[in-house]
Amino acid sequence: MARLSDLSSAVQKVLQELECPRFDRQPFVRGPPLNRRRIALVSTAGLVRRGDKPFLAGEGDFRAIPAGTPARDLLMTHASVNFDRTGFQRDLNTVLPVDRLDELAARGTIGSVAGRHYSFMGATEPRAMEVNARALQRLLLGDRVNGVVLVPV
Repeated sequence: MARLSDLSSAVQKVLQELECPRFDRQPFVRGPPLNRRRIALVSTAGLVRRGDKPFLAGEGDFRAIPAGTPARDLLMTHASVNFDRTGFQRDLNTVLPVDRLDELAARGTIGSVAGRHYSFMGATEPRAMEVNARALQRLLLGDRVNGVVLVPV
């Protein structure tokens, strides 16, 4: 991972001037104990399955990744000179910890693993993701997901 101090002054300036969204309230949702929750992963690694449409810079949509998809069938379309993809190339779990989630389910720490996980493109303006995030919420609820692990990349 690059540190801000490692980046060029021009890139530092752009990142420091990004507007952060402000929210009027913080939602709070009660749910069942962790050992009864159905958990999905949502990553910002720009992951797509081979053959799926790759992400373009700044796109706010997402891609579904069926549980059990082999790592060799996933591509990372998040590319930048400021982004090191070595971890992904060595171990998918650095950007989409599916094996760790399966282990938690096998131990009974979580109730179950969702049928699909999801990936957005990182470094995207949050407002560009809002409509799609709401659509994703409906998909998650339809899959009876009541817990999500957000994996910022």
